[in-house]
Amino acid sequence: TFISYWLVVLCPGSGGPGEDASVEYVYCSGAITELLKYGPTDLHAASKSPNPPKMLILVIPGNPGVVGFYKTYMWTLYQTCIRRYPVWAVSHAGHCMPPETYDMIEDASVTEKEDVFGLNGQIEHKLAFLRKHVPRDTNLLLIGHSIGCYIILEMLKRDPELKVVKAVMLFPTIERMACSPQGKVMTPVLCRLRYVFYLPIFLLSLLPERLKVSIVRLALRNFYAVDTSIIPATVSLINVDCAASGMYMGSQEMRLVVERDNATVRQHLSKLIFYYGATDHWCPVQYYHDIRKDFPEGDIRLCERGIRHAFVLDAAEEMANMTAEWIFDD
Repeated sequence: TFISYWLVVLCPGSGGPGEDASVEYVYCSGAITELLKYGPTDLHAASKSPNPPKMLILVIPGNPGVVGFYKTYMWTLYQTCIRRYPVWAVSHAGHCMPPETYDMIEDASVTEKEDVFGLNGQIEHKLAFLRKHVPRDTNLLLIGHSIGCYIILEMLKRDPELKVVKAVMLFPTIERMACSPQGKVMTPVLCRLRYVFYLPIFLLSLLPERLKVSIVRLALRNFYAVDTSIIPATVSLINVDCAASGMYMGSQEMRLVVERDNATVRQHLSKLIFYYGATDHWCPVQYYHDIRKDFPEGDIRLCERGIRHAFVLDAAEEMANMTAEWIFDD
């Protein structure tokens, strides 16, 4: 089905991931943005407390950029870090379905001028979020997934004053996306045929919520030990505006993510941890060997556990425990 195809191809797990979680909706760069937070929810206020957080762990998602996919990953990471650091995730602009009291766009002139739903606009969107919601002197540990890794490299390049102490790059799509096995399939779909899918998505969006949930469960039936916490996030994608934003961003990824930014990688190499999949059709193993050859001194790892690119489907807890080990080992 289309839903399972969208989920597996474009998307990027398990007890109690909702506990202590705060979900907020804000306007950033004129577009609705969903925030998922574990720990302190207001860092400006927390910075004035007797024991302010020493660091913010911020997750930059893949595409679709729905923070709900990362609940189990974030919860596990928060628990493993003994709740010492807040763990936040910021959605991509327009990738979340806003509550009834919100519109998708606050100011159409701003979103159109800045092309906020495009790849460059999404990068600026993350920098705008940090400027507004995070004190400037906050230490940052950035975690990127898929295209989120490309966004992190661009953030480091565009704002060298960011206090990034470490950046973890999970299944990084930072080069030659259209040339990858999955890119060859998806480039014509995203760049020329994406409008064909708008009508079926619209028709599905008219279905009752319980039926949407049933369709999503059916689409996920072939995944072993799938994390049920992702079901609401997946259901939220059955929305024309969200799907259109994700596909539009994806079309730009195919055209713009070409050459690896070696200058930025070299400049920040000591802060970067790369984790490549052994069976990843978005960034094949050859990309891992190429970057290892160019940066032999870098912390660049190849998955030995068979974890898929969309790790949030069934390996979020395992991935979070590994991430915590890397953080504590440094």
